[in-house]
Amino acid sequence: QVQLVESGGGLVQPGGSLRLSCAASGSIFSINTMGWYRQAPGKQRELVATITSGGSTNYTDSVKGRFIISRDNAKNTVYLQMNSLKPEDTAVYYCNAHIVISPSRGRFATIEVWGQGTLVTVSS
Repeated sequence: QVQLVESGGGLVQPGGSLRLSCAASGSIFSINTMGWYRQAPGKQRELVATITSGGSTNYTDSVKGRFIISRDNAKNTVYLQMNSLKPEDTAVYYCNAHIVISPSRGRFATIEVWGQGTLVTVSS
């Protein structure tokens, strides 16, 4: 009943920019950490960036200074602004969120939810 829907992927030339969005929907009480991961062909999924509910951010070294993660708590949405894109940024990007739900009155649980992925291709 809780899902993440991503948008914003596509083809971009080296040096270009893209903005990914990920909106959470469903029976949500609150959302803790949200983040972006990516998986390039033939490689394992890796962390790109995370952001806490309070706005603290963390980035993998390869994207520091180029990517910016942000969130709109009122919209349950996380964004990834990607600048100065390189061919090695080509991957499927996945949204991730730790979501607090209330399955019954007075009870709470935290679940980890993944988006379906959006392809980012950086090529001339």
